[in-house]
Amino acid sequence: MRNGVFLVVGMLLVWQALFMFAGAHALSPPIETAMFLGHLLGTAPFWGHLLETARAFSVALALSVVFGLGIGLPFGLNKMAAEVAEPLLVSAYAVPKIVLYPIVLLIFGIGLPAKIAFGAIHGVIPVAIFAMAGVRQVSPVLLRTARALRLSRTETLRRIVWPAALPEIFSGLRIGFSLTLIGTLLGEMFGSQKGLGYLLMNAIGLQNVPVIMAVTLLLVLFAATLSIVLLAMDRRLRRAS
Repeated sequence: MRNGVFLVVGMLLVWQALFMFAGAHALSPPIETAMFLGHLLGTAPFWGHLLETARAFSVALALSVVFGLGIGLPFGLNKMAAEVAEPLLVSAYAVPKIVLYPIVLLIFGIGLPAKIAFGAIHGVIPVAIFAMAGVRQVSPVLLRTARALRLSRTETLRRIVWPAALPEIFSGLRIGFSLTLIGTLLGEMFGSQKGLGYLLMNAIGLQNVPVIMAVTLLLVLFAATLSIVLLAMDRRLRRAS
């Protein structure tokens, strides 16, 4: 706890020092940024952008998890399929997703569906890779025991594979969360007329430093808070396993 406080104070001091070095044309100081963010949170238009991003991100994250697990779990249970799918997934993960955005726009058009699709594209592959890896790491002794007990495939998955692979799967969900958020914001920045990404891109075009800093601060606070919670849950799962 104390180390976290020191880290936050240190980051604020660095932020203030950068403001003093770069000036108001590039940054706004921490206190002014926090106050301006509070002002934005009191306006209805800003909440419209915030809720639009929250809706797109939540749907994209749900799709990333569902499709990622739907890909990773079956392939992980089949050794030959996993050996074929793993290099394909890793290669797809290495492709810069921004090159796919024109295709996403052609398919879904400008608006909420494109943002959801672009966010899900970023998150689904790491979820699938970690889920597949988690299943493949399940002890063969446990699987032989399941066969000896004549458990069905569904019972084996629910009682043995899922609990054993859950820590690895949760790590994939944690990474998928971050990448899905990035993808959703990128989708808003380049092909949307509403949302925090659009607001940020518009502020960059207008060189509106207070809005840029306030939106960035809000996104950092949200991402950091959720990441800390997910990391704590991940560590607890690994200790319990």
